[in-house]
Amino acid sequence: MIRYDQRNCGRSTPHASDPAADMSLNTTQHLIDDMEQLREHLGIEKWLLNGASWGSTLILAYAQQHPERVTEMVIPAVTTTRPAETEWLYRGAGRFQPEAWDRFREGVPEAERDGDLLVAYARLMENPDRAVREKAAADWLAWEDAVISNEPNNTPGMYSDRDIDDQIAFVRICAHFFSHGAWLEEDQLLRNAHKLAGIPGVLVHGRHDLGGPVQTAWELAKAWPGARLHIIEDSGHGGSQTMQETVRAAIEEFKNR
Repeated sequence: MIRYDQRNCGRSTPHASDPAADMSLNTTQHLIDDMEQLREHLGIEKWLLNGASWGSTLILAYAQQHPERVTEMVIPAVTTTRPAETEWLYRGAGRFQPEAWDRFREGVPEAERDGDLLVAYARLMENPDRAVREKAAADWLAWEDAVISNEPNNTPGMYSDRDIDDQIAFVRICAHFFSHGAWLEEDQLLRNAHKLAGIPGVLVHGRHDLGGPVQTAWELAKAWPGARLHIIEDSGHGGSQTMQETVRAAIEEFKNR
């Protein structure tokens, strides 16, 4: 099993909490290239890919560029990071948590509250004043926590309960990627799902995922020849024991092929 920290987060340096870190060097294509460099460095010819949430977007983009390097894929909490998905997560889901979404909206300057909140937060996360970045990160993570607060098996503070530098890095990277549509064309990963033909895939998605409704997983399963979708009835975006067991079973099945 190979686990690595993506650019500018975890133990990767420079860390995104450092305002000197150049985020223009952190795009989806950079991350795909990093995966290829890591694969070559470790001498791996082909590998099974496993990634959840944003990680699912990344491995789908990687596999569509390098299908010859992928044996199978196991994807919980399916996302493709298309604008409709981020628009839902950071605006549409406010219908279920209006008071929390108002606080999220009020976290940006008043003149920007009726515009693109992701762009506004991305701008705040580039502010040279650390206090501004800390507050913006706290406001963003409070919204993330609110979105999953009514899920089965919810873990309170799942997003905000982390070191302050990791909070800043998480929000800076998310706002940077999402405000740029992850540098993907509209519906790119769904439209190009045919490129995954021949790669078996298992999609595992929580029925109660409010931030990332199951619709995307359903559409991907229909567009990807050879993909199987498991909808987990007791889970949301944060997962559950049932989801974990389903993911492990899929990996074990593929390992024994």
